[in-house]
Amino acid sequence: MTAVRSRVAKAAFGGLLGTALLCGAVEATAATERTPEQLTDTIDALDTAVFDAFNTCADPAQLAKHAAYFDDAVEFYHDNGGVTWTRDEMIGRTRQYVCGHYRRERVPGTLVVYPIKDFGAIAQGKHRFCDLGGTDCAGEADFVMVWRERDGQWQVTRVLSYAHRPATPAP
Repeated sequence: MTAVRSRVAKAAFGGLLGTALLCGAVEATAATERTPEQLTDTIDALDTAVFDAFNTCADPAQLAKHAAYFDDAVEFYHDNGGVTWTRDEMIGRTRQYVCGHYRRERVPGTLVVYPIKDFGAIAQGKHRFCDLGGTDCAGEADFVMVWRERDGQWQVTRVLSYAHRPATPAP
């Protein structure tokens, strides 16, 4: 009887292990089989969400929501502001210089997304910065954001904001 239970237990464990490995393979395959359109839609939605929180960051809950989109060790390269090496440092600067002062708008039609095999995606585009509550957009810049997908969660690991210049009028 003990030998039978042992074989049944081994078979059950083997079946569970096989199922777990198969499910992991299916999840990994699904992630890598995302179409370019699906990836662009995902990154577009993430970019919108991260900057909806950024644009309302005078509310501490929104600033915390914005911060959660970034890896603890995010590197942020800004041609005028320099480099920050951590999320805490980046969020501190956001709190000091952005919150309650201006908002970010992505220039329509400029987002381009490139997959990074077994990692995530690169998002590239143009954005402008406008007075909070007004229509005056004084500055425009190019951006690159590197997004990592891990365990179904997306976070930004690198940001480049560069080529800052006066904003072009919105169409």
